[in-house]
Amino acid sequence: MDTPLREPTFLILTALAAQPMHGYGLIGEIAALSDNRVSLRPGTLYGALDRLVDAGLVEVDREEVVDGRLRRYYRLSLGGETTLGTETERLRRNVEAATTRLSKRTRAALPMTPRTAGGLA
Repeated sequence: MDTPLREPTFLILTALAAQPMHGYGLIGEIAALSDNRVSLRPGTLYGALDRLVDAGLVEVDREEVVDGRLRRYYRLSLGGETTLGTETERLRRNVEAATTRLSKRTRAALPMTPRTAGGLA
């Protein structure tokens, strides 16, 4: 799978880094990780999981029957761990570069706002 990863893919791998999870658990964890910015529908999530399994980044951990329905748990594979680590480092370097550049901005480079002498009239 190519990097940079799309945000939903990054969040799926991140959620699975902690522990194996089933699909609906992943939906909730992804929402929590993204402060509810990313909301995956079941069809979208399961399509992504199928692609991640095919790419070797995610593996089926186990299956169990709950209330007569099959529940499949997924886990991060070694390849997924490597990919997530690589992508995390890429993003960290980008954040570091942006933070460094923002901290070097000087007051002179920022637009001046007029001040009123003696308060508001």
